[in-house]
Amino acid sequence: MTAGPLPLRLDGSPLALRLGMALAASWLVAAGAWVEVPLWPVPMTMQSLAVLLAGALLGWRLGLLALLLYLAQGAAGLPLFAGGRAGLDVLTGPTAGYLAAFPLAAALMGLLAERRRTVTAWRLFAAFLAGHLLILALGALWLAGIVGPERALAGGVLPFLTGAALKSALGAATVLALDRWRAARAQ
Repeated sequence: MTAGPLPLRLDGSPLALRLGMALAASWLVAAGAWVEVPLWPVPMTMQSLAVLLAGALLGWRLGLLALLLYLAQGAAGLPLFAGGRAGLDVLTGPTAGYLAAFPLAAALMGLLAERRRTVTAWRLFAAFLAGHLLILALGALWLAGIVGPERALAGGVLPFLTGAALKSALGAATVLALDRWRAARAQ
């Protein structure tokens, strides 16, 4: 791997390394699921930050793969979802729309990172916020079919907006710090 701006340049890397990075990112998302504030009908976790970092750091292809691996592992019974839950019932319950949005949000973040229009703090923040809003929108659409549109907005979007802004700022700061660290190491 050569140093330089993120996402990591893994195109010429061995397949095992790329798959290992995607698997590691899937476990980072799982770790974010365990940082949970129990709310109803959807818990607040750090997953969305990990999802978007996966896309920003790995690019759209590996970010997408990482989140598909995450969903597959959870569906297969590994306790990777919020609260240590697992199985197909999680993928059809109240949080299914959010989970389904994860691969799309990672891919979106990866595309934005690869285009390198996200090199400033404000642009990175906007890219992370766009990813969070995509997750919230798709999650709320699914949730509305279960609890109705008003309750989906009140319980599945509004309580998460402040957290989305804070996690977006943290994500932008993390990517900028890693970019600077990698640039310093390359010299």
